[in-house]
Amino acid sequence: MINIHKKTLQDLEFQTVLNQVSEYCITALGNEKALEVAPYKRKDAVLKALQLTHEYVSSFYNENRIPNHGFDAITKELKLLKIENAFLEVHSLKKIVSISQTTNEIIVFLKKFEEYYPNLYQAASHIEITKVIIEKIDAIVDRFGDIKNNASPLLFEIRQAINKVKGQINSSFTTALNMYQGLEYLDDIRETVVDNKRVLAVKAMYRRKVKGSIMGSSKTGSIVYIEPEATIKYTRELNNLQYEEKEEIVKILKDVTNFIRPFIDLLKDYQDFLVQLDVIYAKAQYAKSLNAILPEITEERDMYLRDAYHPLLYLTNSSKGKTTYPQTISLNQDNRIIVISGPNAGGKSITLKTVGLLQVMLQSGMLIPVHERSKTCIFDRVLSDIGDNQSIENHLSTYSYRLKQMNYFLKKCNDKTLFLIDEFGTGSDPELGGALAETFLEEFYEREAFGIITTHYSNLKILANELPHMQNANMQFNNQTLEPIFKLVIGQAGSSFTFEVAQKNGIPYSLINKAKKKIERSKVRFDATIAKLQKERNKLEKTERSLKVNEQKKQSEAEKLEEINLRIQKKLENYQELYDSNQRLIYLGQKVNDISEKYFENKRKKELLEELFKLVQIENSKRKKISAKEKRIQKAKEKKVIEEAEKKVAVIRQKKKEARKKEVEAPKPRPVLKIGDRVRMRDGKAVGSIDTIEKNKAIVNYGIFTTNVDLDQLELVEAKK
Repeated sequence: MINIHKKTLQDLEFQTVLNQVSEYCITALGNEKALEVAPYKRKDAVLKALQLTHEYVSSFYNENRIPNHGFDAITKELKLLKIENAFLEVHSLKKIVSISQTTNEIIVFLKKFEEYYPNLYQAASHIEITKVIIEKIDAIVDRFGDIKNNASPLLFEIRQAINKVKGQINSSFTTALNMYQGLEYLDDIRETVVDNKRVLAVKAMYRRKVKGSIMGSSKTGSIVYIEPEATIKYTRELNNLQYEEKEEIVKILKDVTNFIRPFIDLLKDYQDFLVQLDVIYAKAQYAKSLNAILPEITEERDMYLRDAYHPLLYLTNSSKGKTTYPQTISLNQDNRIIVISGPNAGGKSITLKTVGLLQVMLQSGMLIPVHERSKTCIFDRVLSDIGDNQSIENHLSTYSYRLKQMNYFLKKCNDKTLFLIDEFGTGSDPELGGALAETFLEEFYEREAFGIITTHYSNLKILANELPHMQNANMQFNNQTLEPIFKLVIGQAGSSFTFEVAQKNGIPYSLINKAKKKIERSKVRFDATIAKLQKERNKLEKTERSLKVNEQKKQSEAEKLEEINLRIQKKLENYQELYDSNQRLIYLGQKVNDISEKYFENKRKKELLEELFKLVQIENSKRKKISAKEKRIQKAKEKKVIEEAEKKVAVIRQKKKEARKKEVEAPKPRPVLKIGDRVRMRDGKAVGSIDTIEKNKAIVNYGIFTTNVDLDQLELVEAKK
């Protein structure tokens, strides 16, 4: 039997979570029910509730969305049905139709998609699906909420008579209106309505000349409202018929109510089911807002909460755009108790509350904001002692209250308990209170309970270091700024940074030194050692993170190189295949060329055909028979390789062309021409030799003739040796 004390729920602010969950309910009854949610008493009930919430969350992310479950409460109607001779009004009948239709629709849907929602269907499968209530009410009530004319034969007759009398009233009134209008007895407005009756607007001076019943007058008294005598008898008849109509409607409603009365338990089941579904829906929506999941629930005593968020802190920070830091905590048979130490405002209490609140939420059927690889178990008890619990009413100091709590813990604590204690041992003399706290902790340890405590006491840190199934932990701080990092580190006690924090807050250094002298030297050394170890650990963690990042980069680069290597290898294979294919085609071309040359010389047609046939047979013997589909694939592959090769060749050709163009465009150094050099004109082909050079002009001898040419127009062909 699971039993979690109300004080624990209060310490962990569970009611605030319920307030947030209830806001997602779409019905008033669901809202009330959500505020009453509490941890379940049995493990099987916990597991079932978690599966229901988990299945509803899954409906948000698939195409088979669960139909709307909104309804109007029928609590008053259910009470009326228990009273004999009481009957339901039309609006109550409409509510019953609505709740019946909604429930039937959801149950039919869950049955259809039982594979997706097995637990939700099981929760609804005991409820009977029936349309007789809906059909009975629909037979007498129309969609506008009025009783139908054919609800009974008598009602049909009465309403026909009413319509007839109304026609007579209108006819007689119109006759009187026209008559008195002709006599000019009526005011400009002619008529109006008083007490739901048409009346004549008669000028006051003519009121005695108009026969009928005076129904009132205007504020000024200038107009008197008179019901014509001709319509009065019809009005009396109409009143009688309307009374009979009401009596008949009551009779019909009583008959329908008596028909529904045997279904009172079914209607209660309908409402209870929809209220339960509304609470499950609210839990699912809350889980969605937290990105919460259903962790693995183990039979063994094993808790591993990875990247666990405090729900209230997460939602508050998200609304303000702030960052929330998750924590990772593990409790198991080899590590049953964690002792968290470190400076105040570092997140010790929040970490403690996170574990407790998530466990309570889980055991109340709610999903929790943790990593999908997380796992936990079900505890029979969750005990807590968090915050200052002074009580003026009960004349209890903080320490007295804490001793009372420890006494309760000692009575209830066992191997199926999770205990959470904040600032363990405070409120008394540090040495005496620390000794008593150490004794309590040893007792909890011997009982094999799971637990987390926060403390500043050195003796508790030492105890955690000595016992095999207990571990120290600390909330990390920045060594330079002494600002909290909000990261829990398991395996090492935390320094309280008492003197460092005092110095940071402006306390004179001389006073800090004086304070250091007042305590034992070993105590100072112990705290200093812890602080030094924390700094060393921070450095190691930074180095480890850096190494991991480098390793990941190298791994990523290696994977990229491997991928590039595979692509290159594939391309080489494709190009080799293309090269082999082209070589084969060249070989065939040469063979055909040889045969054609031979035929050209000897003109032997028969020998030509034999050679060609032999060549074709040799080639076909090398071919493999493949299907048309494979042939298409092969051709497409070849085409792709050819296109790729052509693109590459085109790029190479373009680069070579550009290189040649640059070479042409680049100005070449002009050679110095000398007598005897062989030269030619830049735009000519004839080559001659230089006989003489005078003032940038040369006489070129072409053998047959000589010519005088500018040196700029000549280009060197061969220098004189």
